[in-house]
Amino acid sequence: MTTHPRGEADRIVQPAAPSPHLGGRLTEPLARVLGTRTAQSLAKLDLVTVGDLLRHYPRRYGEPGEMTPIRDLRVGEHVTVQAQVRSATTRPMRNRGGAMLEAIVTDGRDSLRLTFFAKRIGVLRMHEDKLRAGRTGLFTGTVGEYRGERQLTHPDYLIVGVDAADEDEAALEASRPIPIYPSAAGVPTWRIGRAVRTVLDPLTAADVEDPIPAGLLERHHHGTLLEAWRGVHVPETQADWQAGRKRLVYEEALVLQAALARRRAEHDSHATVARPGRSDGALDAFDAQVPWPLTGAQVRAGQRIAADLARETPMLRLLQGDVGSGKTLVALRAMLQVVDAGGQAALLAPTEVLAAQHLRSLRAMLGPLADAGALGGDARGTRVALLTGSQGAKARRQALADAASGAAGIVVGTHALLSETVQFADLGLVVVDEQHRFGVEQRDALRTRGAHPPHMLVMTATPIPRTVAMTVFGDLETTVLDERPPGRADVVTHVVPAGNRAWIDRVWARVAEEVAEGRRAYVVCPRIDEADAADAMDVDAPEAGVEDLADEARLPLDADAVKGASAPRPRLAAATQIAEMLRSRPELAGVRVGLLHGRLSGDDKDAAMSAFSAGRTPVLVSTTVIEVGVDVPEASVMVVLDAQHFGISQLHQLRGRIGRGGLPGVCLLVTSAEEGTLAAERLAAVAGTTDGFELADKDVELRREGDVLGTAQSGGRNSLRLLRVVRDAAVIAQARDDARALVAADPALSTHRALAMAIDEWLGAEQAEYLERG
Repeated sequence: MTTHPRGEADRIVQPAAPSPHLGGRLTEPLARVLGTRTAQSLAKLDLVTVGDLLRHYPRRYGEPGEMTPIRDLRVGEHVTVQAQVRSATTRPMRNRGGAMLEAIVTDGRDSLRLTFFAKRIGVLRMHEDKLRAGRTGLFTGTVGEYRGERQLTHPDYLIVGVDAADEDEAALEASRPIPIYPSAAGVPTWRIGRAVRTVLDPLTAADVEDPIPAGLLERHHHGTLLEAWRGVHVPETQADWQAGRKRLVYEEALVLQAALARRRAEHDSHATVARPGRSDGALDAFDAQVPWPLTGAQVRAGQRIAADLARETPMLRLLQGDVGSGKTLVALRAMLQVVDAGGQAALLAPTEVLAAQHLRSLRAMLGPLADAGALGGDARGTRVALLTGSQGAKARRQALADAASGAAGIVVGTHALLSETVQFADLGLVVVDEQHRFGVEQRDALRTRGAHPPHMLVMTATPIPRTVAMTVFGDLETTVLDERPPGRADVVTHVVPAGNRAWIDRVWARVAEEVAEGRRAYVVCPRIDEADAADAMDVDAPEAGVEDLADEARLPLDADAVKGASAPRPRLAAATQIAEMLRSRPELAGVRVGLLHGRLSGDDKDAAMSAFSAGRTPVLVSTTVIEVGVDVPEASVMVVLDAQHFGISQLHQLRGRIGRGGLPGVCLLVTSAEEGTLAAERLAAVAGTTDGFELADKDVELRREGDVLGTAQSGGRNSLRLLRVVRDAAVIAQARDDARALVAADPALSTHRALAMAIDEWLGAEQAEYLERG
C-alpha cells in the first residue's frame, strides 16, 4: 500500500474483474470506474474520463538504480525525486511538543532532507521502519529551504520494491522502468500509475478504436494503440516505452495533419471570382514609380500570389518574412492586382496605431495613385480609406460610404472592419497583418462577407520554422521573404542588469546622446500604469506575447503547478511612471518625452506618433502598441524595461522598430532575470543574433508546444502531449504526406471513422475552428 506520512490510505478501487463500464468507452467517467475519492483527486489534473487518464503520459522514467540529480532542484518546485535513503531518525521535540522524523536521502553526491511531524512519536516509527538506509524511493513534495539546506516537508513517498502487493511484484517493480507522471500536490505519481493500471489492465483490443489505419501501422512498423498505452504506462524495458512513445508521437502528428488536410480540401471545394492582372492598370503604374528594385524574394512572392489570385479557387497563403523584409510592398501589389480586376481589398491590422501607420505607408508608396478622382490624382489608381473604432462620426461615415460604393479600392482598418455595418461593393482580397493578434471569429468574419469568399493573404513578421508552419499552417501555402531590401542598418543588442546603477545611468546617457544627434528613442514598458496587472494589460495590443509574459522557470523534474518561489515579484515598469521619471532625468533636461499606450483615444495616439516622427518629442515611452509596423526612420535606440517579461519573437519585433532608415541602431534589454533562468536564456538569444529565423527556432525550442499551436487563442487544452514540432520534424513531414493521401482518397474520412473521431475529440470544437478558419 502506498505510504502517506499523514496516515491517509490510498483508496484506489481495485476491481476484482474487468470493469463492465470500460467496454471500449474511453469517455467513461473516472468516478464510475475508480470511485469518487480517487476521481476527485485526479480531477485536479483535469483527468475526468478513462481516455483522459490513459493519455496522461509519463513525463520521464526512473531507471533501476538511476537517481534524480538533487542539485538541480529549485526552491518552490513541486517535484518527484528518486533517491536512496541514507538515514532516518525520530526524536521528540522539546520546545514545541510532539515528535519529528528527519530522513536524509541522496543521489550519491548531494543530499535532501525529508521532515515529518506528529503529535505522538509512535506515529512516526512506522515511517522510520520503512525509510531504512539503502532503500530507494520516490519522494514527492514542494522543495523548501531550512538553514541553507533544501528539504521536503511531509512528502508523499513510495519505497521501490517494498510498497508492493507481494514479493513477485516487488521484484518486478524494482527491475523495470518507473513511470513518473506530471503530478500535483496530493496526487503523487504512483497514485496516478496505479489508477492507470486499474483502467488499462482490463482493456482488450476490441475496446479501443485505433485512429491510425491498419495499413499505416504496418507500413511504419507501429503497434496498436492499446499496445502503445501498455508500453508507455507499464514498460518492462526501456525499449517498451520508447516504442510506445514513438507510435503515439506519430498518431498525434497524423491526427493534426489530417485535420489540416481535410480543412484544405474543404477550402478548395469552394469557388470564388478570379482576379487576374491586367496591363496599364494601377499595378503597372505603381511598379513604374517604385524608386528601388524589388528583392528576388519579393519578385518570387509576387509571382506566386498573382497566380493564386488569377484562379477561381480562393487563395489561402501565408506570407512570412523577417522584420524589414518588405511584406507590405508585396501585399500592396496584390491589392492593386485585385483593384485592377474590379475588386476591393481589405487590410486588417491589430491596432489603431498600426492601421494608421499602414494608411500613411500605403498613401506614401502610392502617391497620386491613392487619390483617384481627386484633383492631382491618377485615374489609374484608387482611394485608400481608414476605418477604426475611435475615429469621428464624419470620417467614419465617409469611410463606410467609400467601402460600400467601391470608391475605396483599399480599406485599411482594425477590428472595426469586422462589424456587420461595414459593407463592401466587391471584396476580392483580405490581407490579415500579424494574424496571431486576431481570434478565430475575427479572422473569419470578412471571409464570409459577400456572395463569394475572397482570396486571403495572411502576413506575419514573426519568422516561423518550417516544422511549425507544417504543424500550425499546414493548410496554407507558405511564401517566405528571406532577403532584406538594401539600406537597412545593423542593430546591436545588449542585456543590461537592472540592479547595476552605473549601467542604468549609462542607458539614459546613451538615449540622450542619440537625441542630441537628432535621432529618436523608444522606451518600452510591459504595463501602462501602476494599477493591478489585470488592469494594466494594454487593451490595444491583445494577445501579443501573452504566453511569454510569465517567467517560466526551467522545470527539469516533475514540476507542474509551481514555477518558482512564492516570494512576490517586483512591480513591473509602467509607462506613465517611466515617462514622468525620464522628464526629471538630468541627462534629458529640456528633452520632451511622449507617451503612447492602448488606452489613449485614436486622435491622441496619432498625435503621439506624429510628434515622435517629427522630432517634437524625440523620446517616446510606450507599451507594445509599437511592436509591429510602426516606421520612424530616425529611430535609432530602444530601451526595453523588464525585458524578461517579453518573449523572443516579441523582443525581435520591438527591436525591428529601429535601424529602419539607414542609421545603425542599439537595443538595450534591461532585466532583473537571474543567470541560468529561462528568461535569461531568451534574452541572451535575442542579443546573440538579428536573424529572425534563427530566433524562431530558438523560440520554439524554449516555448511550450501548446503555445506554438495557438491553443491560447482557441481556449482549448493542448492536444499535443508528446509531439514536439522541432524534434519530430521528420515524423510531421511523414504524417503530412500520409494524411494528404488519406484525404485525397476520402475527403470526409468516412472510411476512417476512428481518425475522424480523434480529430473531433482531440482538437475540440474551438481548436478545430482555429484550424479550419486559418
